[in-house]
Amino acid sequence: MKRVTLLCGLLLAVSATVASAAGVGLRWTDCLGDGGAVNRTFACASNVGSQTLVGSFQLGPAGLSQTSGEEIIVDIATAGTTLPAWWGFKNPGTCRTGSIALGSALPGSAAGGCSDWAAGGATAGIGAYNIGQRGANTARVIAASAVPPDGLQDLAGGTEYFSFTLTINNLKTVGTGSCVGCQVPACLVFNSVNLTTPILANNVKLSGSEVGADANFATWQGGVGVVVAPYPGGNGGAGCGGATPTQNKTWGAVKSMYHN
Repeated sequence: MKRVTLLCGLLLAVSATVASAAGVGLRWTDCLGDGGAVNRTFACASNVGSQTLVGSFQLGPAGLSQTSGEEIIVDIATAGTTLPAWWGFKNPGTCRTGSIALGSALPGSAAGGCSDWAAGGATAGIGAYNIGQRGANTARVIAASAVPPDGLQDLAGGTEYFSFTLTINNLKTVGTGSCVGCQVPACLVFNSVNLTTPILANNVKLSGSEVGADANFATWQGGVGVVVAPYPGGNGGAGCGGATPTQNKTWGAVKSMYHN
């Protein structure tokens, strides 16, 4: 009963923001609206090339004026009890340091299904890659994208906006010095995006699926066998559904307070 009361109070406190929060999307190669793929299967037989995830978001009818940037969280969970070395990115001493990068440019294949929120004016980067965020088989990408003060954007409701590309290269996949684990299935979840403005109180945090039940996650090698420890207060379990925040547009912003 206490928890229900608390949730109701939180809902009232953020109702103006939640009403405009439609959610996020994540696909391979292209935006959700351009038919990006849910799953990526890689033979793990080459050290050249790369795989690219594309994140997007959609606001509700109210839209958002004077948008200055994004604070982005992407979660990764793999099958098995520990994160394989192949997924060890960025941090000194990990097997594939430097093999992940965040981009702010629309993918070259974009066919108009989503619009660049920053109109080409954003710069982006990864701030942290936290291994073990929700258990030994998980990692979290914490990143940001922003426009200069004279490039603030007025975003419309009901429009799918391109958020970022997350590119994972194939270095050290095979041969001498390779890192094990490329063939291990994984779930990759666009956990949330906090859209920032010059007025902090106007910021909007989006979490949960943009369209349908599974728009906010993509799979690697099928994503089979992933089991994730629950977030504080609930969500977790087997499969990509267990790796995601609760997928409810209306309650997403409230429940994200428990999930992060």
